[in-house]
Amino acid sequence: MFGIPGKAAVSMTNKAAQQIVKLMSEGDKKGLRIGVKKGGCAGMEYTMDYVDEIDPNDEVVEQNGAVIMIAPMAQMFLFGTEIDYEVSLLEAGFKFKNPNVTEACGCGESIKFEGM
Repeated sequence: MFGIPGKAAVSMTNKAAQQIVKLMSEGDKKGLRIGVKKGGCAGMEYTMDYVDEIDPNDEVVEQNGAVIMIAPMAQMFLFGTEIDYEVSLLEAGFKFKNPNVTEACGCGESIKFEGM
């Protein structure tokens, strides 16, 4: 993993942790696996899946009962990211505050990293 010893690769707000725990228990899942893939108008998109098993190559972050697994190919792009869960009048969902992002599209669904 691309990281600093003793520091979690990603962090999450209390709201995000509560939502992850809730969704883990509803589907009897091991946790939320996050990654990135090519797509969107800025070039990359986040992926999120609740999974039944933890891949031994994933970086695992646990906080307040919530479990996040980071896919190997996404680890260098997600280091230092804070995950939040926001609810507004029109939508509710996870938001990524990622210091590695250099550009984002207007709708906020796709991102771009340095050198990509």
